[in-house]
Amino acid sequence: MEKMRLLLHLALTTAIVLLSDVNGGSAGITSKFIRTEWPSIDIPLDNEAFAVPKGHNSPQQVHITQGDYDGKAVIISWVTPHEPGPSTVSYGTSADKFDFTAEGTVNNYTFYKYKSGYIHQCLVDGLEYDTKYYYKIGSGDSSREFWFQTPPKIDPDASYKFGIIGDLGQTYNSLSTLEHYMESGAQTVLFLGDLSYADRYQFIDVGVRWDSWGRFVERSAAYQPWIWSAGNHEIEYMTYMGEVVPFKSYLHRYPTPHLASKSSSPLWYAIRRASAHIIVLSSYSPFVKYTPQWEWLREELKKVDREKTPWLIVLMHVPIYNSNEAHFMEGESMRAAFESWFVRYKVDVVFAGHVHAYERSYRISNLHYNISSGDCFPVPDKSAPVYITVGDGGNQEGLAGKFRYPQPDYSAFREASYGHSTLEIKNRTHAFYHWNRNDDGKKVATDSFILHNQYWASNRRRRKLNKHYLRSVVGGLFA
Repeated sequence: MEKMRLLLHLALTTAIVLLSDVNGGSAGITSKFIRTEWPSIDIPLDNEAFAVPKGHNSPQQVHITQGDYDGKAVIISWVTPHEPGPSTVSYGTSADKFDFTAEGTVNNYTFYKYKSGYIHQCLVDGLEYDTKYYYKIGSGDSSREFWFQTPPKIDPDASYKFGIIGDLGQTYNSLSTLEHYMESGAQTVLFLGDLSYADRYQFIDVGVRWDSWGRFVERSAAYQPWIWSAGNHEIEYMTYMGEVVPFKSYLHRYPTPHLASKSSSPLWYAIRRASAHIIVLSSYSPFVKYTPQWEWLREELKKVDREKTPWLIVLMHVPIYNSNEAHFMEGESMRAAFESWFVRYKVDVVFAGHVHAYERSYRISNLHYNISSGDCFPVPDKSAPVYITVGDGGNQEGLAGKFRYPQPDYSAFREASYGHSTLEIKNRTHAFYHWNRNDDGKKVATDSFILHNQYWASNRRRRKLNKHYLRSVVGGLFA
């Protein structure tokens, strides 16, 4: 009986995989869910969600991100509010013994009349794969201890689970999203831009709300890497305060390993992690032909080795395909610049935020459209990515509840609710994707499918691998 149950599960999974590759002829779904909406207001500063750690000058706003190209380093960042203090990270593989140290840097900045605390950033490199490390920052009674887990070594069949969050903010809905994400078992966050929404405040409160957000996400970001991308709320071009340097607060607070991928800017870069090659793009930096971002992406895509990292994932803030009235067609210029590359290199999935709702596309492209052609509609394309918008983290601007009708053929599922996603890579051929709705504070798995890898789906070696795998599994069931 147990063998028959396993065989039935295998058959059902295979059928789902086949259905997940259908690009056209399937009616998309516009969810009928009606949310009893919690107020989209920022949590008060005296709430425990923003608690300042005890001890004089104790490190706060602790967060980590990947520190190199291949996942054997982390950048650890934190803030000391009153004085610089040491920028040393003590770390090791035992919770009560820190065998190694690394020295970082410290800086601060001003924004209008706000002066930041002392921002520490420390690269910890030379780490071993698939190892739990404990680390300590600060000094004396004010020191604090955390831990993180390094990824498995780069391998085409390395399994790994990513979380996807965008447009988070710091409301009660944001807290619901963050708490539910932390229950998911995901190991790294792919963050799609619009972090703190501090730019919705004025004068010194802009900096204050960057500080509160740093303490808000520390419960997760101090223990696992968050892979950052920037959104429009990070620009902070605020002339009435004399602040005209774009991304000033963001760039001081949230470093990225851009130099490891030979990028000239922290706003666009790439990393490899487990079996995934992740490319981060900047929607608000020049990207047309011959600009630095365009030149960099052209070279980075050539470096992708699908034999080692079969999963090719792109992150950006503004969605290329979006059927919501909010921000409709804002991604068209980036689509014109990069879509042909996404199809040529068989990108598996493109994640975006910006629109405060959830939407998933079929595999489609609009490559034939130009200013003089009549072919101006997206068409099914098996080489194209799935485009997924996850701009529903919970910020104070509220939901984008007005979708365009009729639902376009390229749109597979859409709903205006808060939530987060997970992408669980199983091996070189399959990954499980879930979008979880925050149903008035409760996590509800609402949209899911099996993602079929683009490279190995059309690769002869992959087909032989699948036949061998299925034969071994079925043979084992009846052995």
